[in-house]
Amino acid sequence: LWSKGGERGLYKSDDGGESWRLVLSDNEWTGATDIALDPDDPNTMYTATWQRHRTVAAYMGGGPGSGIHRSTDGGETWEKLTTGLPKSNMGKIGIAVSPFDSDVVYAAIELDRRTGGLFISHDRGSSWTKQSEAVASGTGPHYYQELYASPHHEGTLYLVDVYMQISEDHGKTFRKMNETRKHVDNHALCFKSNDPNYLLVGTDGGIYETFDLTKNWRFIGNLPVTQYYKVAVDDAVPFYNVFGGTQDNGTHAGPSQTVYEEGIRNADWQHILGGDGHQTATEPGNPGIVYGQSQQGYISRIDRITGEPVFIQPQAAKGEPHERYNWDTPILVSAHDPARIYTASYRVWRSDNRGDSWKTVSGDLTKGEERIELPIMGRKQSWDNPWDIYAMSNYSTITSLAESPLDEQILYAATDDGIIQVTKDGGESWRRVDVGSIKGIPATAFVNDIRADLFDPNTVYAALDNHKYGDFNPYIIKSTDAGKSWKMITGGISERTLVWRLVQDHVRKEMLFAATEFGVWFTLDGGEKWTRMKGGLPTISFRDITIQRRENDLVAASFGRGFFILDDMTPLRELTEEMLQSESLLFPVKDALLYQPRGVTVSPGNAEYRADNPSFGAVFTYYLKEDMKSLKEVRKKKEKKLNESESDIPFPGWDALEKELKEDDPFLVVTVKDADGKVVNHVKAPAKEGIQRVSWDLRYTSSGGLDPAEGAEKLQVGTRGYMVTPGSYSATLFAVQKGVAKQMTEPVTFSVKQLYEGVLASVPEEKRDAFRRELDAAMLDYAAVRKALKEAQNRVQVAKNACFMLERDAAGLLEDIYKAESQLHGIDVQLNGKKAKDEVGEKQENTPGLRFSVARRGLSSSYGPTPMHRESLQTGIEELQPLRKELKEFVNSTLPELEEKLRQAGAPLIEKL
Repeated sequence: LWSKGGERGLYKSDDGGESWRLVLSDNEWTGATDIALDPDDPNTMYTATWQRHRTVAAYMGGGPGSGIHRSTDGGETWEKLTTGLPKSNMGKIGIAVSPFDSDVVYAAIELDRRTGGLFISHDRGSSWTKQSEAVASGTGPHYYQELYASPHHEGTLYLVDVYMQISEDHGKTFRKMNETRKHVDNHALCFKSNDPNYLLVGTDGGIYETFDLTKNWRFIGNLPVTQYYKVAVDDAVPFYNVFGGTQDNGTHAGPSQTVYEEGIRNADWQHILGGDGHQTATEPGNPGIVYGQSQQGYISRIDRITGEPVFIQPQAAKGEPHERYNWDTPILVSAHDPARIYTASYRVWRSDNRGDSWKTVSGDLTKGEERIELPIMGRKQSWDNPWDIYAMSNYSTITSLAESPLDEQILYAATDDGIIQVTKDGGESWRRVDVGSIKGIPATAFVNDIRADLFDPNTVYAALDNHKYGDFNPYIIKSTDAGKSWKMITGGISERTLVWRLVQDHVRKEMLFAATEFGVWFTLDGGEKWTRMKGGLPTISFRDITIQRRENDLVAASFGRGFFILDDMTPLRELTEEMLQSESLLFPVKDALLYQPRGVTVSPGNAEYRADNPSFGAVFTYYLKEDMKSLKEVRKKKEKKLNESESDIPFPGWDALEKELKEDDPFLVVTVKDADGKVVNHVKAPAKEGIQRVSWDLRYTSSGGLDPAEGAEKLQVGTRGYMVTPGSYSATLFAVQKGVAKQMTEPVTFSVKQLYEGVLASVPEEKRDAFRRELDAAMLDYAAVRKALKEAQNRVQVAKNACFMLERDAAGLLEDIYKAESQLHGIDVQLNGKKAKDEVGEKQENTPGLRFSVARRGLSSSYGPTPMHRESLQTGIEELQPLRKELKEFVNSTLPELEEKLRQAGAPLIEKL
């Protein structure tokens, strides 16, 4: 923990992590940064303390509180180790104990100004010797410095760095590790106990493994662990794209949905800009234009057709000071003119030609402070101290911009040094608000986000962050007079939940969403009461959030788990306290897209990650106030209370238990009807309280025949038949319990729309429906003939067996039965083909079944059926009829006559009831 005022240091658990206690603490600016355990003595451990402070402005990498400590009693007492260690202020320290000799301890120590060295101790840290000048380079030890000792090769050390440093002589010399075809910026390392050539390395670009001790690398591609700073969406059709800037992995673009059954694959994503990606912006109505940037405001306009980025960062004019851009510079596309964009350094820039040329619309809107002169650790520090600003953002910069969508003259700019600026004349004049003047807001707060209200030109929201000063509390403020006065609107958000970004619903003005350090929160009343969203969202850092307005999707960028999308958030707009008191609700249904989900011919197995697509078809969102419980559940609930009070639990009785056993569990069902009121299908839904979702796959109920003689193993609700045709449909929610179907809601109408229009004109829907009905009737007739044939064959077989159970000779009767069997075999061959051919996979002659199979293919696309499909159907019907007639004659005449002869001869045939 690095917050001022909290208990920071080294914590220990003696019960596997259930509880923790502080075993090493220091002053308010110092924390424990590394720990190494003695492999031979569980009570001996080493830890590194690091005194540093990082304000919003600057970073200092060391102080007198830094050092190495040793405990030999499991952390109860500690000894600071000093002999042979540097006397000056040390910075970050990495520690490792030799797995071969626990007397040997290594330490990689940062010294002044990103210098340092590798130190070794041969007496468990009592004295130290400097081996080399090795120290993490690149962005400095504050970003790296972890040290690992190989358990397989004595004296081999790994010092994590941009390019991993490896020593094979106890730290005397180091070489850079092979990083070919691997992301650099290494941070973590694991060994395999039974393989000396294996390493698992964690980097800014993911996880890699090597099986030949760093000669070759394999990327682990099935982990969704991307760290996104910001998110943007376009309005591409049929599926919009999601864009995000990442930690050290550039800017990404990928579809919100695909037509593939496998979902959204790694291959569906593109890397469209390099560097550390940050703010991304899209142009409304033109998905071919995207703006992206790497750190410190290196903005590019990306042509999505050519893939080419054009560098468009505004530059200081002759005689002007350098532009101070924030690490995460804002980009804003105007709501009034898609060619107009804004960005900001310490001043606001405007372009009316997509960044080809720029003009300033403000002067310096920040405090313009010199960071070196600001207090660090409570006072101003010497120039000779270990300052490290290289990998930090500039300071006194603009961090967020907003434009009123109702008045193009109203702009807002927010800064990292605690200022909100407002202009109501397009930038001619600005009014400054110091956030410290707002009740409850620290003067040191960093303004993460500024948002203009979508419904009122004078209303504005801001999210602020003071965590670099040890304050993790949420700060969301609102002004209804263009920033003259403000009030806090964080009701219900947990303490220590810093807020990163906000977004307002474009339909329900009181509904806001907040991306926070611990998940996503929303409010339905303008911020008086916030609720944390769950539904699969991890409680991790979400840095940004937006709404794709056409689809009404909520899209959030997490810092470590990729993107999350809440498909169709419109039910949230409907929610009121009164509605939640209703017994049940069926929310409006979004139009469903009709298409054929496609398969992927080449699958990478489990080596790559696949994100789920939205549920295919029509999605039904419903609310149930209370669970519908079965008789058994009701009994168990009563018994639970009795059990908790240690009361007797009465025996329910045999009749009651019998009713429980025969009862179907209660369930909900969504009945789907077409525009003519005909039932199309049913969708079974769980009868559980709260808001739930189920989907209908846009198929009719199955046209397969049902045989009463066979029954079913369990209740089946919602079978899969042919795809429906585009048109208007309705959904109604029913509850089914104890044999009663109760209508719970009124019908809700929705549309099924064709996703793609084919190159060739499709068969009219009415002809397609007529073909489907004719095919269904033919298939049912075909199934009846096959069933009758099978039953007749069984009866003939029984008759054959009966011939050998008679008390007198029946040779003539047996001959008649074999003739009957031969007749059935002829029908079977014409109906189903030759079994001999099936045994070796030889093609059969055309049968009615094959004809119908070809006809069914006419409904496998939105184009057919073609004349060929219709001809196959008619041919199958024509070929089936004589077989049906012959079989009917056999069943009604030939077979009864044979069975009667057997009865007369004394055969034990069982009569029907």
